[in-house]
Amino acid sequence: MLFVLTAIDRTDAPGLRLANRPEHRAYLESLGNKLFLAGPLLAPDGVTPIGSLVILDAADLTEAEALAAGDPFAKIGLFASTTISPYQVVFHNPPVKAS
Repeated sequence: MLFVLTAIDRTDAPGLRLANRPEHRAYLESLGNKLFLAGPLLAPDGVTPIGSLVILDAADLTEAEALAAGDPFAKIGLFASTTISPYQVVFHNPPVKAS
């Protein structure tokens, strides 16, 4: 089952995301088929990261929560808020080019 993790960064910790990005990316890559999609949420300028959107393929909510808790960004307290919700793909266009 797919789960959407939406996480909004704290505004009182500038530089925390960038300093821990390599560990975060390595963790996501280590998830293999458990990771369906991931990328930063951006400010209106279209450049500045303000959070994360991750879609996980997990057996249940408990596993999705455990996967989310293992993310280095979560471990360092980057996020001011997070939500995890079951998700169902209804439409899917061809893949977009990753940046």
